[in-house]
Amino acid sequence: MTSRRAAVFAIDLIHGTGFLNRWSHKSGIISPPFSLFSSKAFQPKQPRIDFSCVKELNDAIGLFQKMKSMQPEPSVRMYNNLLSVTAKIEEYSFALYMFDEMLRMGVPVDVYTMNIAVNCCCLLKDIKSGFAIMGLFFKSGCEPNVTTFNTLIKGLFLNHKVAEAGKLFNKLLRFRICEPDGCYDFGDGKWALYIRENVLPARDLVRRLERSRSRLDVKAYSALLDGLRKSGMVDDALQLLSAMIEKGITPNVVTYNSMIQGLCDLGRLEDVKVLVNEMSNSNISLDVVTFSILIDAYCKERKMEEAEDLLKTMKQHNICPDVVTYNTLIDGYCLRGEIDKARQVLDSMVDKGLKPNIVSYNCLLNGYCRKGRIDEAWLHFLEFPCKGLEHDTCTYTTMIHGLFSERRFSEGWKLFKDMEARRVTPNIYTYSTLLDGLCRNGETDEALSFLHTIEGKGVDLDRVTYGAVINGLCKNGKLDVARDLFNQLPSRGVLPNARMYTMIIDALCHEGSTEEAQCLLTEMQSHGCAPTSVTYNIMTRSFLKKKELSKAIPYLEVMREKGLSADVSTLSMLIDQMQGKTKDDVLLKLMKDVLPKDFPS
Repeated sequence: MTSRRAAVFAIDLIHGTGFLNRWSHKSGIISPPFSLFSSKAFQPKQPRIDFSCVKELNDAIGLFQKMKSMQPEPSVRMYNNLLSVTAKIEEYSFALYMFDEMLRMGVPVDVYTMNIAVNCCCLLKDIKSGFAIMGLFFKSGCEPNVTTFNTLIKGLFLNHKVAEAGKLFNKLLRFRICEPDGCYDFGDGKWALYIRENVLPARDLVRRLERSRSRLDVKAYSALLDGLRKSGMVDDALQLLSAMIEKGITPNVVTYNSMIQGLCDLGRLEDVKVLVNEMSNSNISLDVVTFSILIDAYCKERKMEEAEDLLKTMKQHNICPDVVTYNTLIDGYCLRGEIDKARQVLDSMVDKGLKPNIVSYNCLLNGYCRKGRIDEAWLHFLEFPCKGLEHDTCTYTTMIHGLFSERRFSEGWKLFKDMEARRVTPNIYTYSTLLDGLCRNGETDEALSFLHTIEGKGVDLDRVTYGAVINGLCKNGKLDVARDLFNQLPSRGVLPNARMYTMIIDALCHEGSTEEAQCLLTEMQSHGCAPTSVTYNIMTRSFLKKKELSKAIPYLEVMREKGLSADVSTLSMLIDQMQGKTKDDVLLKLMKDVLPKDFPS
């Protein structure tokens, strides 16, 4: 199969049989009849043209009209220069009009002309016309080059046809249409987009490229590594990092930052230290992103002293903390409830010439709300416009949640109405907060009605949202309604998790229906959902309340086997029931085994 036939075949597989014919006479792009290789003789002496004067559309129009009347007629190279300049000023439609006119005039256009035209189609998100133009050149014996295919692949990405871009990429490899050394551009974000949406096919693609004579660069591996860790495949990403190094490809700071982020997200700080040492041994300097990731990890662990030490180290290495770094510290102090320190960090940003952003103020707002300092939170909320910031979805949701936490439900709903009036779009967390507020206020019928309204808007709700309603129904004595909603979840595309099962089990136990609770626990396990410490504690207490110690013991034994702990309420009930009874060494040992690690001896 010739390269030209292979290319047509590869593209046909993506766009369907006969796509060339379908787009050959697209109005406004190509106007037949035309001649790609005109026999018209061009004079050797060419006029001199200053293309630097083309700054806007009118300049391009004027120069094109002038060129059409020039004698001797300008060469295709000159027309290509004008096409290129016009595309650079982002007048893609006029560039395509000129291309159309060149064909009509019989200018012997070349591959360079075609590539500009295809690129303009792609930038206008008219990918089908881009393929049609390339198809016309196939018909006329002019073969596209590496740039053409790169452009089309980018065009598919711009049109969000990520899977089709991957297919075309694979076809080019399979039929060896392009030289592997130059066909792939991994540095412009399109490859990263492909990986993010197709991480496993992307990994297979990289393996195929490795088996060919392609030499992938650090950008290609870094993008794949980043895709793997974002998909939760952190250990696979670590293996890829080792494979890179074995192949003699030196990871850069971007590679390590992605890997460090993945490990920090899992709390694997010891593994992070290993990577940081690797960077040091390879003379790869930590940058502001690295430090920000590490500081964030310590802040999430509420280890603010270590985070502050890292900040000092950062400054000692002449690396200036940015807004992201300071936002991390603000959030960390808020998590520890040290709002005044968080405020000091925000003020220090301003002193250092950094402008706090919406995230900075949202973090502080969340801190005030978490501490129950709602009046201060409200004053802070009102400060936003004075700082040149508009309240976003996160701002409103945080403030509404804070008001609901203090049982100021009417104020929270009033704020939601203001949010709608200002056309700030609620997200799933906003809806979950509102539903939880209704349930906590005992308005379960209103919560169900609001839930149906949200579903009617086509919002994809998750376990948190449904969990808020189920929990509210259970707490308000509407177990049957809660179970109906629980049973409907799979048909709504949501599989119940351990927390949801535990809510229903708790409600059943509260009503004294321990046998039903046991059946649901069995169903939970059969569906691959592992009960938690909370679940087992609820079951244990339900039997202890009935003075049925013998039925509670098996659950304590399961907790011991699974390394789970009994909570204070369970232990207190156990101790009460053991008083006045004959000493049971086996039971005492069982109790000791399920004691929490931090339980005072």
